[in-house]
Amino acid sequence: MLTTRENFLRIIKGEEAEYLSTYSLWWGMASPPFHRPQPSEDGVMRNMFGVETVRDSGGIVDAGMPKTHDFVLTDIFKWPEVIKLPDPDEITDSAWQDAAKQARDNHDFELPFAGGTGMGGFFQTLVGVMGFTEGLSACFEEPEEVKAMLNYICEYTVKMAKKYAYYYKPDYGTFGDDIAHERNPFVSLEMFRDIFAPCWRAYYQVFVDAGIPMGHHNCGYFEPLLEDLVSMGVTFWDPVQSSNDSFGIKAKYGRNLVMCQSYDVRFIDDDATEEEVRTNFRDYVSKIAPGGGWAFTRSGIDTMVANREQEKKFMGWIYDEFDAIKNTYY
Repeated sequence: MLTTRENFLRIIKGEEAEYLSTYSLWWGMASPPFHRPQPSEDGVMRNMFGVETVRDSGGIVDAGMPKTHDFVLTDIFKWPEVIKLPDPDEITDSAWQDAAKQARDNHDFELPFAGGTGMGGFFQTLVGVMGFTEGLSACFEEPEEVKAMLNYICEYTVKMAKKYAYYYKPDYGTFGDDIAHERNPFVSLEMFRDIFAPCWRAYYQVFVDAGIPMGHHNCGYFEPLLEDLVSMGVTFWDPVQSSNDSFGIKAKYGRNLVMCQSYDVRFIDDDATEEEVRTNFRDYVSKIAPGGGWAFTRSGIDTMVANREQEKKFMGWIYDEFDAIKNTYY
């Protein structure tokens, strides 16, 4: 029987799986140790641009998020004074070799070995340093300055990606840039193509040229930008949330794009029985999984169940049901 790694690598290469594949966002964490943010003397974590990280312990996920006020860049024209990156060429080849060896030696190859440069997405970097209001306003009012800043960041990211692809030799590469909310992308298709897509394409091209499959992480209603993403050589996307037309996407791309998807329990009543939850999940999988192009992700849940304990119970049933049916396909 194929390992989880072998099975997943098959589907992201457009091949037939041996059984229903799983996917985890956390597989893509083998990133280089260089230029990572470290806690400052006051104990605060800040990224490469000085953006403070705060934890949303009471929110949907207990994760580090950019501070939502006191932004480090308040005027897009001042970006050269604020946005400064180290020189990737200062990292020696031996340092890359040692880092890659350590990462591979410590990895369990029952699972995919994957990662990226560790840099945040270009859109997320913009709104992290400026905030959503000022960042999006700059895209509309001063797009050339925004592009100049992002091109500077992209040059660094591409250099790091080339070294990473060469020394780490990952099973696949990853990149995330949450440029959408549940109902729409944050920018128009025209703005995406003008400002952000060139940076995405330059990054993905590094891995495509090296023969390494690529995945993209993007929450929300990302479907309007999906055709551009696929044209960049991306072969899988997570998490495909329910605001997107999963069945339409499946019909259009088939095995050429793997949808990594949890199960949306938002329409299940809080008092649903175990059998109802399992039946709903089995029914969905029976419609979306045949023919490939789909993987079940356990690294995130798509839910609006108010009761967290009930939510955990639902997901436990769903995870168990997946394990029970995964060998009944292909």
